[in-house]
Amino acid sequence: MGGAKVLKIILDGRGSYLGMEKGCFVVRDREDNVERFPLFENEVGEVVLKSGNAVSTGALASLGFWGIDVLILTQRGRPVAMLKSLDDDSHVKTRVCQYEALKNGKGVEVAKRLVFARVESQNLLLRKHGLRQLDLLGVKRRIEGVESDSLRAVRRRLLSIEGNCSNRYFRQVFQLFPKSIRVVNRRTFRAYDGVNNTFNLAYAVLKWKVHRAIIKAKLEPYLGFLHSEQFGKPSLVCDFMELYRCLVDGFLIQYSQKLRKKDFKTKREDYSSKRKGKREYLCEEKARDLMRGLYGFFESKVDVPRIRHGSHQTVETLINEEALLFAKYLRNERDSWCPRITIPA
Repeated sequence: MGGAKVLKIILDGRGSYLGMEKGCFVVRDREDNVERFPLFENEVGEVVLKSGNAVSTGALASLGFWGIDVLILTQRGRPVAMLKSLDDDSHVKTRVCQYEALKNGKGVEVAKRLVFARVESQNLLLRKHGLRQLDLLGVKRRIEGVESDSLRAVRRRLLSIEGNCSNRYFRQVFQLFPKSIRVVNRRTFRAYDGVNNTFNLAYAVLKWKVHRAIIKAKLEPYLGFLHSEQFGKPSLVCDFMELYRCLVDGFLIQYSQKLRKKDFKTKREDYSSKRKGKREYLCEEKARDLMRGLYGFFESKVDVPRIRHGSHQTVETLINEEALLFAKYLRNERDSWCPRITIPA
């Protein structure tokens, strides 16, 4: 007998409604079409709610009780919130060990492994597309040569190494994008061009996946090792995102081949209190298409063995497993932790 099918309920059209009736999640769209998801026949793994839709408190209570992941998006598709169970903070020992790692030297080793794994994954993607690879041995020597009693100093030097590698990496990767939308450099916060804002949107979804995996592993998302602790910055989430950005990059390289300049729209937004600027974003239809593609991508298989059995697993499972393995390492239940990296086939 096969196991229960894991389903995802996505409300991405305006006017949709999610409710609970007789043991079923019920989705009703604006044309009054109804779809039912029996809670005990199919395992609902995730629910995505978008601004412009409605949900009943009964459905929210059931989602919280059964620990089903709930992501809340803006109308543009950017993740802004999630439903968190009261049991998510139950494993105090893991967080205590995480704090202790900042002082016992483990944090420095973790930061170094994160940077090296990031560069390794960049090289995998460059090699796949026949581009010039980064000097991995030289990078490894530079990383190993970073020594200091101050984690702050170590972070600064490691992030400098990672930043230099990423600049060279993206200058090549962007050459794979269609000429009509191609950019030269990677821009993150307050990017003006459509390609960089598409990367930012895709990374926002990745951030949610990583954040949820870290909470499931009972880790503290705001206490990182490579990225510094700052108000409002989930630094451990930022750390773990480095392991999977190249997976998203590979998806975007493929997805971008069908994009044209007309698929972007320009919006005039506040840059500061005294200055406005024009920014490009995917049009609403393309943004929805991108999000659907991303959800499918996180369910695609990669050639990384699972912890217990199987030689393949989904991208989302890989992220969840890696957070669990990392938590075991912090609790001294594993002697070492070497991030498992891969790229799309």
